Amino acid sequence: MRKWKRIQTADGPRFRSSLAAHEAVLLQNLVTSLLGMLEERESSAPTDELHAITGIRTGNPQPPQDDTLRRLLPDFYRPATEHPAGSGTAESLNSALRGLHEPEIIDAKRDAAQRLLGTLPDGGGKFELTESDAQAWAASVNDVRLALGTMLDIRPDGPHRLSQEHPMAGHLDVYQWLTVLQEYLVLGLMGK
Repeated sequence: MRKWKRIQTADGPRFRSSLAAHEAVLLQNLVTSLLGMLEERESSAPTDELHAITGIRTGNPQPPQDDTLRRLLPDFYRPATEHPAGSGTAESLNSALRGLHEPEIIDAKRDAAQRLLGTLPDGGGKFELTESDAQAWAASVNDVRLALGTMLDIRPDGPHRLSQEHPMAGHLDVYQWLTVLQEYLVLGLMGK
């Protein structure tokens, strides 16, 4: 992957880069997997009879059981201290907020992922993005990084290396590549 190059045009900024064929395939596979996880989560929402009447969709009120999805769709509210009424208050609030907002959050993540896939060069090569496409790329790459980072148990202090025997050792390089891809794109979006 080359660094992103910001080009100013009459229609606004454009962001140019290129991907090797294997990088394009890797990114396509990762984003497609992300879409599958989001689809599975969306389909886990219980049937809501009011949806047919009001058209308002509701999400699954229960937090995801999977750590990766829980990282992508975290709780809305985390109390700073224990509530006198117990943890049920925070759980109830999170359940209500999940039911109300999770469909739109999943839609936004799906839209960004589909825009990335729609602008990804088949077989690699040079490509150019509009500013809104570049923002979708940044959002989708961030989601993929969050998912992969959760699977690798990445925390602020590491790991920076995994032993060769670790079943996910090769994925750490992919995580680091995604970090560089996102960092250079964000810098381009900031005009730096």
